[in-house]
Amino acid sequence: MNADDILSQLKESGNEQTKKILMRHGAKEPFFGVQVKDLKQIQKQIKANHQLALELFNTGNSDAMYLAGLISEPQKMTKEQLQDWVDKAYWYYLSEYAVAWTTAESNFGWELALEWIKSDKENIASSGWATLSSILAIRNDEEIDHDAISKLLDYITENIDNEKSRVKYTMNGFVIAVGSYYRPLLEKAKSVSLEIGKVEVEMNGTSCKVPFAKDYIDKIEKKNKVGHKRKTAFC
Repeated sequence: MNADDILSQLKESGNEQTKKILMRHGAKEPFFGVQVKDLKQIQKQIKANHQLALELFNTGNSDAMYLAGLISEPQKMTKEQLQDWVDKAYWYYLSEYAVAWTTAESNFGWELALEWIKSDKENIASSGWATLSSILAIRNDEEIDHDAISKLLDYITENIDNEKSRVKYTMNGFVIAVGSYYRPLLEKAKSVSLEIGKVEVEMNGTSCKVPFAKDYIDKIEKKNKVGHKRKTAFC
């Protein structure tokens, strides 16, 4: 299969209702409106394919770009390729999922995430925070910079109210990730979650809600799953 074959398959799998929903969330033409479950079926056919992933992401088609993340081979991604991806990831399905997952599993995840969170571009900054959350979910505690994570929690406490919507959302997600996956800072994550309270984010009229970090962390703690790592950043 080449990129043209995949685009034809995506076109057949798309539907107008899904397209309308995704456009409300930020997707723009060109794309076909393919549901994630159908993208995952195509992923199973292709498996991992670094070169095809690069070609699909470069199409500018949102469905193809998301699929590119699913079939990517993160260890083969260069720093320049990841930067190109985050620059082109214009809405959160791409920046906070496809790009963040790929970057978290690459050789440059930590380095790029710390650069991206400083960006004044909403999609890049949110991708950075999402990447950091994924790193916490998959790396052993011994590989995580305790002091750096602690300082990032402090930064969120001081700055979240002044950030753009998707940055607020992913900052809140980062607090949840610390409390869920990194036990050494569980208590601090809970404290920060109380300080920032329920984060208000503009959802463009959709029914999506922002989870209250404290409640989410409490649920993980009650299930005795704090610190349980995931095998992969990809969902």
